[in-house]
Amino acid sequence: MSRRLAREIAFKVLFQVDLAGARPESSLGYLLEEMPLQEKYCSFARELVHGTLAELGAIDRRISKYSPEWNIERMPTVDRNLMRLAVYEILYTDIDPAIAIDEAVELAKTYGDENSKGFINAILDRISGEKDDEIGARD
Repeated sequence: MSRRLAREIAFKVLFQVDLAGARPESSLGYLLEEMPLQEKYCSFARELVHGTLAELGAIDRRISKYSPEWNIERMPTVDRNLMRLAVYEILYTDIDPAIAIDEAVELAKTYGDENSKGFINAILDRISGEKDDEIGARD
């Protein structure tokens, strides 16, 4: 459950950075005070935020590739940032893609609208499938 809370904190930081231009460290510091976690989960939240922001261009290109009918800047802010977080986990960490997708969908149920979970699930499934294809091609 604490990893889920770390993801929720990371999502909130990404949302604030995207929507209001907040400074990531300020938002992280505030949220980690408001929602205390063990240090290992604080580190996980920081890794998610910093990693996602560091790879944002590549992540956005990957999302755009699988949602050609939606310009990434026109997507709902919640959906865009939940997908960014999950794509970072899928492409740049050892976390099982199914877990990253499930966690994004669960957060979408809380923070998104009635279409968010289906939209997010569809895009992330495609991205995860592409990663599987890339790994298979290397083997």
